[in-house]
Amino acid sequence: MNVPRMSRRGFLGAAAMTAAAATVFSGRAFAATYNGENYTAPAEWEAHSGCVMAWPWDRTDGWGALLNDVQAEIAGIAQAVAQFEPVLMFAEPDQAAAARTQCGSTVTVIEYPVNDCWARDTGPIFTLNQPKNAKLGLDFGFNGWGNKYPFDKDDFLPVGVCQYLNVPRQDVSMILEGGSVITDGQGTLITTEECLLNPNRNPNMTKAQIESTLLAAYGATKVIWLPYGLAFDDITNGHVDLVAAYLGPAELLLHTQPDTANPNHDRMEANRAVLQNSTDAAGRSFQIVEMHHQPQFTHHGLQVKTFSYTNYYETSGNVVVPTAGESTDALALAQFQTLFPNKQVVGKLARTLAWGGGGVHCVTQHIPATQ
Repeated sequence: MNVPRMSRRGFLGAAAMTAAAATVFSGRAFAATYNGENYTAPAEWEAHSGCVMAWPWDRTDGWGALLNDVQAEIAGIAQAVAQFEPVLMFAEPDQAAAARTQCGSTVTVIEYPVNDCWARDTGPIFTLNQPKNAKLGLDFGFNGWGNKYPFDKDDFLPVGVCQYLNVPRQDVSMILEGGSVITDGQGTLITTEECLLNPNRNPNMTKAQIESTLLAAYGATKVIWLPYGLAFDDITNGHVDLVAAYLGPAELLLHTQPDTANPNHDRMEANRAVLQNSTDAAGRSFQIVEMHHQPQFTHHGLQVKTFSYTNYYETSGNVVVPTAGESTDALALAQFQTLFPNKQVVGKLARTLAWGGGGVHCVTQHIPATQ
C-alpha cells in the first residue's frame, strides 16, 4: 500500500479558499451561500451540462498489471456518456495524449494532475442557486478513503475543475467523498453510518455535526442514515452508491439480497427497514425497487464481492450500467430497461473497476445544467 503524500489540507489548514464559510468546528454550520444566495445540490436525474471524469495512469496506485484494463473501461464509459453530454476527462499532463487516443474525439481531455479515476469522490459537488441560473462547486476535503491511497493531487481536483468551468468554489472543512451521499434535490440526503461515522474520515466531528454540515452544504433539510454499505467494502467503508440510487422523488433502487446465507442479506434488510420506516423531507414514504442481482467473481486472483448494479450513471438519453461479464448482466440490464423505458440502457464493462472497489457512478461526476 502506498503512503499518502501531503495534501493541500495539510499545509493550508482551515484557511478559506473562496468566499468565507463558517464551519462546524466553530459551533456553526457551514452554509452553501455565495453572493448572498442559497445553493442546493440537485438530483442526478435533473438536466446535466456535462460530466467530469479522471484518467487512471499510475500503476503503483493499486492497478499494477491491470492498468490497461481499467483504462479501457474508463474510455468505454466516457464514450457512452459522451453520446448525450460533454465529458471532461482530467488527465495527468504527461498522460493526456494517451487518454485522448483511447477516449477518442468525443471526449475532451484536460491536462491537470490527478492520482486516479474516482471523480465522483474527488471532484467538486455542484450546487445551483434557487433560480437555477448559477453554479457553485463544493470542495470537501479528500483523504484517500481514510488514508488508504495517495490523494495529494486528487484533493486539488475541485480547484482545477471549477477553474476550468469558471464556476465559484466553496471550501468545506470536512472530509467527504461524493459517492457517500445521494440526494433527491428536494431536501433529502441518504448516506450510511458505516462510512460517514468511520473515524478514519472526521474523527473530531460528532454525528450531529456531520449531519448539520451536510444539510447546510447540500441545501437540504433531512438526512436518512442507512446502517450499512455492502459487506467486504473495505475501500470506501460502505459508500451508499453501492447499495442505493435515486430513481426519482421518493423512489429508490435498493440493493437487496434474498440469499439468507449471504452476509449482505441481514445488512440490506436493515437498510430496507430504515427506509420503510422513514419519510423524506417532503413527508413522502419511499417506493423501493429491489435490485437482487450481485455477481461475485474472481478477477486476476482476487475475489470481487462488491460489484453493484446500483452504481450507474444517468444522462438525458441513456443509462450507463456497469457490467461484470457474468450471467447476471442480462437480468440487470433488462430490469433497467423497464425502469427507464424511454432511454437507451447501455452496459459497459466495469469488471476491473469493481476489482478496484467501484463502478460507473464512482468514476463520473455530473455537472448540473443551469437554466
